[in-house]
Order: sequence, then C-alpha cells, then structure tokens
Amino acid sequence: MVLVVSPGLPHPVPPAHPAPYARVKQHLKEGLAAGRWPAGVPMPSEAELVAEFGVSRMTVNRALRELQAEGLVLRTQGVGTFAAPLHKVSSTLTISDVHDEIVARGHRHEARVHLKRREPAPEALAAQLGLAVGAWVFHTLIVHLEDGVPLQCEDRYVNPDEAPGYLDADFLRTTPTHVLFDTTALWRAQYHIEATRPTTQEARLLGIEADTPCLTVVRRTFSRRAPITIARLVHPGSRYALHGEFRP
Repeated sequence: MVLVVSPGLPHPVPPAHPAPYARVKQHLKEGLAAGRWPAGVPMPSEAELVAEFGVSRMTVNRALRELQAEGLVLRTQGVGTFAAPLHKVSSTLTISDVHDEIVARGHRHEARVHLKRREPAPEALAAQLGLAVGAWVFHTLIVHLEDGVPLQCEDRYVNPDEAPGYLDADFLRTTPTHVLFDTTALWRAQYHIEATRPTTQEARLLGIEADTPCLTVVRRTFSRRAPITIARLVHPGSRYALHGEFRP
C-alpha cells in the first residue's frame, strides 16, 4: 500500500494565541530562567497557578508535566514543585514539537504533507531501526510553516512494530511528534546536531537557495524494546535558532 498526499491541501487555522497550558509553561520557564525560584525553593502550587491564569487543574498539570519531562523542574507528590538543580538542567536535551514551539510564540502553524506511505527499508535504514533489510517502514515527508513561512523540513521513518497506526494519523491536524508521544512508550533518544547545506529536495521544499546554511537535527528515539523512529529535521539557519541558558 502506498499513500501519497499532495501538498497544498486546506488546513484549519489554529488559534493565534498560545494554548492555555503553553502560557502557563512559558511563564514558569521565564521565571526559572530569571532565577525566580532557585533549586530547593518551592514554585507556585497547582492551586495558585489555576487561580492566577484562570485555567483548569488539568491544564496546569500538563504544563508542569512537560517542564518535568524537560528536566527543568522536580515534582514530589504531596510536597510540591521545585526548580531542578543546574547540573541536571544542563545535561538535558528536550524533545520538542514544532507545532508547540510555533503556537507558544503566538504564531500560526501549518503543515504541508508531501509524502505519507510505507516502503521497504534499505540496508542502512533497516540497521537504524532494528529491522530486517526489505522490511516495511513508514515514511513521511512534511514541511512545517510558521505564519506561512517554511520553518522545518521533517523527513521521518517509523518502525511499524512500534507505531502500527502511524499512517492513519491526519498530519494536517496533528504532528508526527504528537502521534508518537501519544502512541508509543518513549524510553530514550539520541540527537545529532550540525550546520549543513540542504539537499536539492530540501531546498525546494523550504523555498531557499541550495547554498543556504541550515541547522539540521537527526533524532532517533527508542522504546525499551526497539527503535521507534529516526527523523531528519532541517531548518533554514536564518529562520531558526536553539536557545539555552546556564547560570553558575
């Protein structure tokens, strides 16, 4: 079975304002960056955040869970939430979703799906995903846009044994990262980040010149059983940046 989705299909316009949980999360991240809550000092409680932002406890809990997953906070049942020690924060690399990043900035995310199919895995790819040569893999090629400007070219392969329903997702309404977060048991991840030139195809899809410097991230994730996915994420260097901070 081969399913190819053409680009340019209509896409519902997400709200211009950040999602409620993203506003709470951004507020707390800014406070952590500013040193408002040193390690060991309690951060605002869920009840306090509910009252301050006028949102549900579930919304606040999602923001705190994501901060915890990013290694920025520590949470203890019945005690509270605390800023993570700097040595823990500095060794943490976050798996982020491009849709969430764009919406958190108050901008509009749009996806153009150029490829969505299963195909046989060549030798090198099969080795990366722990499959037999020629076994089926799921392949998607998606360009993510921020306010109509191409920001990321996502070329992703997925192990069908780990995410059998992957190709059933509507990637005009959700993202591969969200689908895999929701349907697989992520255990660990590997990153490789470098400055590269785009391939001819990537340059065309991103609307850039062939010699444009790009920030390229190759990310592979695993369950406890096997590799889940490998993705090549290419960003025009002038449109994307990685941010971080360390305070001694």
